[in-house]
Amino acid sequence: MSFQLIVRPEAEGDLAEAFDWYDERRAGLGTEFLAEVDAALEKAIENPLRFAALYHHVRRALVRRFPYKIFFYIEANRVVVIGVIHAKRHPRVWQGRV
Repeated sequence: MSFQLIVRPEAEGDLAEAFDWYDERRAGLGTEFLAEVDAALEKAIENPLRFAALYHHVRRALVRRFPYKIFFYIEANRVVVIGVIHAKRHPRVWQGRV
C-alpha cells in the first residue's frame, strides 16, 4: 500500500524553526537536518505500522544524528505529520496537536 504524506502547518513551523537554528550554528547544517528528517519520513511512508502507537493513535519516528522525533498518525492512506519536536521538549507540545 502506498501512503501519501501530509505535513500539517504546525509541523512545517517546527521544521523551519529547527532548520534556522541549525543553519545559524553552521552553514549547511540545517540542510543536513532536513535530509535526515526526509529519510525518517520515507521510512514512515514505506511502512508506518512499524512504528508503535504512543498516545492514542499517534506514532513516533526518530531522526538520525539529531535529537528530534517525528509524530504522526495514519488516516486512510495518508501519513499525517503533526510535529517534529526536539527530544527534550515536554510531550504536551505535540499531544495538544492531536
